[in-house]
Amino acid sequence: MHDEATDEEPFDDDGFDVELLEEELRQAAAILDPVPPQLRQLAVEAFALHDLDARIAELTFDSVVDAIPVRGATDVPRMLTFRAGEVTVDVEVTAQGLMGQVLPPQQARIEVLGGPQTAMSVDADDMGRFTSDAPPTGPFALRLRTGGEVVVTEWLRA
Repeated sequence: MHDEATDEEPFDDDGFDVELLEEELRQAAAILDPVPPQLRQLAVEAFALHDLDARIAELTFDSVVDAIPVRGATDVPRMLTFRAGEVTVDVEVTAQGLMGQVLPPQQARIEVLGGPQTAMSVDADDMGRFTSDAPPTGPFALRLRTGGEVVVTEWLRA
């Protein structure tokens, strides 16, 4: 009995076009299971926010977790404090927007990052104070640019 499989040469990658197969699989996936536009946008923005030189500012105080609630108080602003080395950022979040201060006092560009939206920028004055009339909705973080340094806060829910 003659076995045809033994007469064939073993599978060889030399005659196999990996790039062509990959392109065909990408085209098939794009047609059969396309990536939703919102997910693609989030992925692009997440990559754009990637900053290897940024220091992460840790949340050291959150009034939702750390403060003692006051009976009868309604519409209380949320107070947040972030720290990265010597830089501290105090932020008050209300339904009207953000107000905060960078310490030690210095000029800075603060970008309010949020989900699929583009970053909104505000400038801190010489005293490190900044305000924004747009309250964050959903997850948000702050990116501070002070001179040559970049500091990014943890992501929080508004």
